[in-house]
Amino acid sequence: MLKKILIGLFFLSIAIGAALTSYLLKEVQKPMRFSDTETSYVVERGASLKRVLNDFAVRGWITMPRVHEVWLRYNELTKLQRGEYILTSDMSSTEAVKKIIAGEKLLRSIQFIEGKTFADNLQVLSRNSFVLHTIGDAHQEEIMAQISSDIQHPEGWFFPDTYFFETGTTDIEILKLAYQRTQKVLAEEWGKKSAEAEVSTPYEALILASIIEKETGAAFERPMISGVFTRRLKQGMRLQTDPTVIYGLGPDFNGNLTRSHLRADTPYNTYTRKGLPPTPIANAGREAIAAALNPADGNTLFFVAKGDGTHHFSVTLDEHNQAVRQYQRFGRRSDYQSAPTTATSGDEPQ
Repeated sequence: MLKKILIGLFFLSIAIGAALTSYLLKEVQKPMRFSDTETSYVVERGASLKRVLNDFAVRGWITMPRVHEVWLRYNELTKLQRGEYILTSDMSSTEAVKKIIAGEKLLRSIQFIEGKTFADNLQVLSRNSFVLHTIGDAHQEEIMAQISSDIQHPEGWFFPDTYFFETGTTDIEILKLAYQRTQKVLAEEWGKKSAEAEVSTPYEALILASIIEKETGAAFERPMISGVFTRRLKQGMRLQTDPTVIYGLGPDFNGNLTRSHLRADTPYNTYTRKGLPPTPIANAGREAIAAALNPADGNTLFFVAKGDGTHHFSVTLDEHNQAVRQYQRFGRRSDYQSAPTTATSGDEPQ
C-alpha cells in the first residue's frame, strides 16, 4: 500500500512539475504588454539583466521578473549591450533581450551640409536633443585639442554628410567622425590629383574646394569654376571671390557686401591679396574636393552668376563685362553666388 502511495506521489510530482514548467514557459513566451504597438527602451551602460527585467516589471510589461531571469540565464542570454532599442508589443521578454544582446540599436542621425561653416555645425549639434552636449562655451582651440593635436583651425575639417549615432553620443565624438571622414576623402581624392592642379598640399586642396563649394551649387560647374581659379593662380591673378571676403568679415557681416568691404584688407580678402586664403572658408563635399584637384581644361578667366544658379564663363574682360551687363542689369539676386570680376582688385562685385 505504501509503495502504491509513493508511486502515486512520484507521478503526481512529475505532473505538477510538468504543469508548472509549462506555465512558466508560457509566462516567458508571453508578448510584453505595451500601451502602444512599440516603444523605445534605453539600456544604460553597465545595466544587468536583473535590472532590465525588474524595469520591465515596473513598467507593467512582464510579471514575475525572477522567472524570466532564471530562464534567460539558463539559456545564457545575459550579455546586454548599452543603447536605445525599439521594442514592439508582440515581443516576448526573451525576444527583447535577444535584440539587446545582438546590439540592434536605434540610431539617430545628424546632417552637416556642404558649404556650411564650423560654427554652423556647432549650432546643428547644439539643437539635436539626442546628442550629449559637452562643448558648452569652449573655444575652438579647446574643441580641436580634443579632436586632433595636429589641427589648430577647425574650418573645413568636418566632412558634410549624414552621421548616424546612438542616443547619448557626445558632440565631440560626432565631430571626430566627421573629421576622420574628411581625412579619408581628402586622401582618396589626392590620389587622383591631376597634373594641372595648382595646389601643392592636401590642405591647399581643401581650401580651394571650400571656395568652389561656396561659389556654385551646380555639380557640373565645379570643375569649370576650379579651372578659372587654377588659371588665375598660375598667372598670378587674384581670385577675387566674394565668399572669402565675407568669411573674413566675420559674424558682423550684415549680408550687404559693399565696395568698402572689398577694399578692407583681411587675410581672407582675395581682392587685396594674391593666392589662396590661409584656411578653408567652409566644409566642402567630395565633388568640390575632386574639382579642386581636377580642374577643367580651357582658357576662361571670369564667370558671373546668371541668376538661375549657374554661371556664364568668359575668356576676356570685355566679354565678361558684357555678360555682367546682360545677366545682372536688374541688380543682384538675394541668392547670388559671387564670381571673380576683373584682373585688377578693388572692383565692386557684380
